[in-house]
Order: sequence, then C-alpha cells, then structure tokens
Amino acid sequence: METTLTHDGEVWASEQLVLCRDEERGLRAVIAIDDTTLGPGLGGIRYRPYPNAAAAIFECRRLAAAMTLKNALAEVPFGGAKSVILDDGPVADRAALMHRFGDFVLRTGGAYLPGVDMGTRVGDLATIRAAGADVSCADDDPSPWTALGVAAAIVAAVEQVDRRSGVEGVSVLVQGAGHVGDSLARHLAARGAHVLVADVDGARAAALAEAVGGAVVAPEEALSTPCDVLAPCAVARVVNAHTVPRFACRIVAGAANDTLAERDDAERLAARGIVYVPDYVANAGGVVHIDAVRTPGGTARLGEQVLAIGDRVHELLVEAADEGVTATTVAERRAARILQAARASKREAVAA
Repeated sequence: METTLTHDGEVWASEQLVLCRDEERGLRAVIAIDDTTLGPGLGGIRYRPYPNAAAAIFECRRLAAAMTLKNALAEVPFGGAKSVILDDGPVADRAALMHRFGDFVLRTGGAYLPGVDMGTRVGDLATIRAAGADVSCADDDPSPWTALGVAAAIVAAVEQVDRRSGVEGVSVLVQGAGHVGDSLARHLAARGAHVLVADVDGARAAALAEAVGGAVVAPEEALSTPCDVLAPCAVARVVNAHTVPRFACRIVAGAANDTLAERDDAERLAARGIVYVPDYVANAGGVVHIDAVRTPGGTARLGEQVLAIGDRVHELLVEAADEGVTATTVAERRAARILQAARASKREAVAA
C-alpha cells in the first residue's frame, strides 16, 4: 500500500514504511523502502539525533527517494531505500541495539538492503548480518569509492563549465572532513586543486588541510567563502532559499545526500549562474562499489566504473545546457525513463 507524507507542500511516497521500537535496547528507528522496481531497496543506515520522530520519518523518506534515483542512474540492480536510527543519547550496548535493528531489517524479507551512512560503520553491518539479515557489505568500506566518484564528478563539471582540462589551480571547498570528505580532499589535491576545508571539528579540519596543503575555513563561513567549487560532504539540505543568496561559488558538487532543501533550489542556483550537479549522481560511487563486491568478478573494473560517473555528469550538463534546464531536471527525466521501462518489462513478463 502506498503511503504519503506531506511536509511544506512536498509529498514523498514510499512502497513501505516500517517503524521500529525496542525500549529495552533504546531503539527507535525508521525504514523507508521507496521503490523496488529495479531490485531490493539499497540504502544506508543514518544514526543521528532528531528533534522528533516526524523529522526522522521525513528525512528517511526523502533519502530513500533519492536512493531510487541514484541506483537507477548508476545502472545497478537495486531499488531505493533508507533507514534512520534516532540517536536519543548514549546506549548501554550498541551491538545489542544494532542486532535488534537487524531483526527488523530481516522482517522486510529482503526488500531492504542496508549499508553504511552518517553515524554508522561497517562493523554495525556485520552485527546486523549476525541477526540473519542480508546487508550490502560487512567487510569493506565503500566511502573511498564514493569519494573517488565525487572527485570525477567535480572534474567533469569544471571541465564542462570552464572548457578546460583537469582541476589544477581550481579552488574547492570541502564542507565536512569525515571519511568521504577526507578522501575527496586528497583526490582533488593530487590533481592539483587548491583545497579549502571546513568542519565543525576544528582539529580534524586543520589536520586535513595540512595534509593536502590547503587552508581551513570556519564552518559558519563555508557557504559564503569565495571558491570555484563547493563540495558539501556533511549534513543534508545545505542548499536552500536562505543559503543560496550567500553562495560565492560557481559549481556545487559533493557527497552529501539530500543537498537541496527543495527542488526549486536547483532553479535558484541556476538563476545565480551556479551549476549544480545532483548529489545522487555525484555520490554514486558507493553503490557502484556495493554492486561490484556482490557480483562474482565484479571488482575487476570497479575503478573504471566509478570514474565513469564523470562521463555521466558531463552528459547531464551538456544536455541541460542545450535545453536550458537544470541538470536535476535532466537526471530526474532519465531516471523516470529507466523505471518506466523496467515496470513495462515486468508487466510484459507477467502477461506472457
């Protein structure tokens, strides 16, 4: 049964919404399975504080919808899903909490394939797998591949916008110095980019900036600091009606999921002459990696397949420029065609 959630005029639909609770272990969680047309819903587990359950549900369903687009455009055999565990404070036994969450994942009957996301790690997936649930990968961290794909996306965007080769001398502000942000900064510095780093953890930002020969930017100044490329790699929805007027970049392309607060924000960026690379296109390296490690012999061309994200970004930006629309419009249209074709194929198979 389809369910809908309306928030500020937006309606997000999911195939299935699962609310999970275990008071003894301190677990409150949400699983949103957005679409399984292309396969089981693949999406990470986000573990962070939320002001209330409604906010957690809202974010979970938005992220799940974005995973449907990401997986379709990356041409991997997965649908879209996501889960969030509400961080309500310290828990006595994290492993017990994750094992219990694994029980709820198991109840989806394979419709949800969890991965790592903000606040979770590969070890958590191993615990969930011990509960009997299938997981995307419990032995290998996909974040380096996510970073490599984002780097390829940034290079492609710079080359398309500036009609140049490479990113040497280009200033890139990496907002968020976590696992993906750290790897991304190193990839870009190795290609000659001038990297600026902003993070709420000042020591972490300073260490990364020193490692890549870059500079630290105060977190509160990240969006308004002049740079060629802004790469959001931390929290969601940093692009919104309030922040866009402050932007001092020419391109926005990063690893953070759900970068736009609302779809119109892509148009707001375009009105200011800022090119936006859809986050679900740029950060697809992780799902490409997951598909590769789950496929016998699939890792042989993994690097090549992740770098192909750059080619996909180039195609989107060229088509968007030719039609006078945003890359978001082009990406959504392509994903819709892929899903429609898959649904038609399923209907034909049933009718045969």
